[in-house]
Amino acid sequence: MSGLTASSVIGIVGGGAYGTALALAAARAGREVLFWARDAATVAAIRETRQTPHLPGVILPEAITATGSLAALSASGAFVVAVPTQSLRQVCEGLAQALPSGRPVISAAKGIEQATGLFTTQVIAQAWPGSPAAILSGPSFAADIGRGLPTAVTLAAQDANLARSLAEALSSSAFRIYHSADPRGVEIGGAAKNVLAIAAGITIGLGYGESARAALVARGFSELRRFGEAFGAQGETLMGLSGLGDVVLSCASPQSRNFAFGLALGQGRPIADASGGKLAEGAFTASVLARIAREHKVEMPIADAVAAIIAGEIGVREAVAGLLARPIRAEN
Repeated sequence: MSGLTASSVIGIVGGGAYGTALALAAARAGREVLFWARDAATVAAIRETRQTPHLPGVILPEAITATGSLAALSASGAFVVAVPTQSLRQVCEGLAQALPSGRPVISAAKGIEQATGLFTTQVIAQAWPGSPAAILSGPSFAADIGRGLPTAVTLAAQDANLARSLAEALSSSAFRIYHSADPRGVEIGGAAKNVLAIAAGITIGLGYGESARAALVARGFSELRRFGEAFGAQGETLMGLSGLGDVVLSCASPQSRNFAFGLALGQGRPIADASGGKLAEGAFTASVLARIAREHKVEMPIADAVAAIIAGEIGVREAVAGLLARPIRAEN
């Protein structure tokens, strides 16, 4: 069980746009929020102006207390870790050194750890033993959450009661959290959709049009479902907010960093410049997703193509031509 009460403090770990948005969401849910950011300038800006450069134009309420010390999060009844997937282990190891274990840790990262092939709840379990791990994912842009626009996501943990308790603790009228006991399905949806969003962006960047994008998204979602089924993910999860819902959002909007990255690649920008200085999680996930799929004999040609492009093994047009040349098969 989570041990959360109606007055529990929530610790938000990660001072970027998404972490800031989740801090706002927790405050709107009536929680006191301890908000950790690595960047001292971000902490100072919040303390002095109640604003952060990562989410401009949004005023942070007094319920949010900014800190640069992990130890200062000790009053938290649960933690939401909103850092990039490849930084998650290091941050959780820091939390484990600074704080006692036992309180729930919710990952808000969408990806797979490159070095190990582990999903984010598995990384948390290794890096902070004894702290129950959960995953928060779904179709949500930081800017929308920050402005208080209606958003719905999924929170999953192996313990269904824990998932329900955490979802209730963080939900509000504008930020609705559905709970699930299928964390692997939620993690797979969040990781794979980023790779598909890169492919969708490439399609539009090449000028192939909306019909081609729709076809790619549909076939890509079939890949995601095959991958999920190989790991025992529930069909309802993959068809829900954290699966299909996130695919729809990320593959359709330039606000998606992964879509924007793919768009730039399709338009001829070199890989080193395509991200525009912003993190595209799918660029790190593609290779490990494709590798795991091969190991489990799951056919994922779109993920393979994206991985090959990012690795510099094949050009964008050549990769897309290879997909178009694949034999026609039965729809599934």
